[in-house]
Amino acid sequence: MQNSSDEPKKNPFKELIEPFIAFAQAPRALWGVNLTYLIEGMCYFGALALLAIYFNREVGLSDAQAGWIVGAFTGGITLAMFFFGELADRWGVRIALAVSLILMFFGRTLLTAGVVFGGSGMWSPVFFASIGGLLLVVLGYGMYQPAAYVAVRQFTTPKTAAMGYAALYAVMNLGGFIPGILSPPIRNAFGITGIYWVYTGLTAVSVALLLGITTRASVIAARKMNRGVDHEAENAEKARVKEPFNIHRWLREHPLRDIKFSFFIFILIPVQTLFAHQWLTLPQYVDRSFAPWVSQNMEFFVNLNPLLIFVLTPLVAALTSRVDVYRMMIIGTFVMAVPTFLLAIGPNVTLLMTYIVLMSVGEAMWQPRFLQLAAELAPEGKTGQYMGIAQFPWFLTKLLTSLYSGTMLAHYVPESGGQSSETLWLLYACIAMVSPLSLFLARKWMGDKLKTSAVGASS
Repeated sequence: MQNSSDEPKKNPFKELIEPFIAFAQAPRALWGVNLTYLIEGMCYFGALALLAIYFNREVGLSDAQAGWIVGAFTGGITLAMFFFGELADRWGVRIALAVSLILMFFGRTLLTAGVVFGGSGMWSPVFFASIGGLLLVVLGYGMYQPAAYVAVRQFTTPKTAAMGYAALYAVMNLGGFIPGILSPPIRNAFGITGIYWVYTGLTAVSVALLLGITTRASVIAARKMNRGVDHEAENAEKARVKEPFNIHRWLREHPLRDIKFSFFIFILIPVQTLFAHQWLTLPQYVDRSFAPWVSQNMEFFVNLNPLLIFVLTPLVAALTSRVDVYRMMIIGTFVMAVPTFLLAIGPNVTLLMTYIVLMSVGEAMWQPRFLQLAAELAPEGKTGQYMGIAQFPWFLTKLLTSLYSGTMLAHYVPESGGQSSETLWLLYACIAMVSPLSLFLARKWMGDKLKTSAVGASS
């Protein structure tokens, strides 16, 4: 038996930087996807932070009505992933990404230009124009995110996969932070439509960059270099493109037939409500409950979480790559949910910043690993479909949260009159805690179902 003292000593610093070095050598096709994902993060989160306010001020809807629209929009995106996620498997990554970005460009154009149609309130011309624009964005985004994760699976090696998924999640969040700096001066000078035109132009830039960097030749080269070309898998992909849709086969092979996997993804709904409150509640809360120097820079505070996620996600991925997914889910969801109780103390800038920082740490611990798990569990040629299915509970989260967020705001944090934000956040904190507690209580029942590490599962 080998003495433990004879085993080579591990270098913690080397283990930390190795994933970064390996990912730095990623192929050109993957860097093209990451770059467009960065820009799309800017456009999506920047527009989303202002969407409820846009429907309040430009379209003339109430808080509750604006909440319904924003909820239907974000929920519609996730529902679209459920149905259109597999298009990347059928069309190929490059075509799916290009089509999705083009749809989002036209959608943002229509949304931004909707004010020229005039009117105010539900069923007005500006309302229908805005809704039409959002619908195009929904259709585009429904195939965009699954296609991006298909690209990571195809363009990374088992050694670089964990960092690849973490990097994609991180750059999206970096894009989500940038509007916090970019948006306020433009919005204050030209209004919400002014900054929306900027996001529309950036979407057009994304299309050009994708087609110029992630070329067909670079995609083929990346697949050969990283995963290798399995001719049997290639033939299966080609057959999948040609085969007609079969509802019986689709239901028979559906991942939701696995009770433990279904429990795992649906029990995340309570903690995921905190994501939805980032745009359904937090913007109005900061705008209405804080001093002018805070509320006038609302975008900075609302978009601080994405910057932290950009910094934390690759670091956490490198440090925890050998920790099994289920344990990370329990710890991460707990760390994300608990800080919400700080907001129940009352409006305070220090508590708000502490909440955002701690919540971001928790998010960085579990969210990228969950997305990786969904992608890696998928059979060859079905990654997009699995990614779309794994997002279905996220659709329910957005839908359910939007049904009550506007009413809760109007009751506890109205634009004028007395406020009781402490009660609002106490209720939301209790809801979020359901996820980590349920995951912890179900750990023995789940057993080894999802005990896989990013490195161990791939190697």
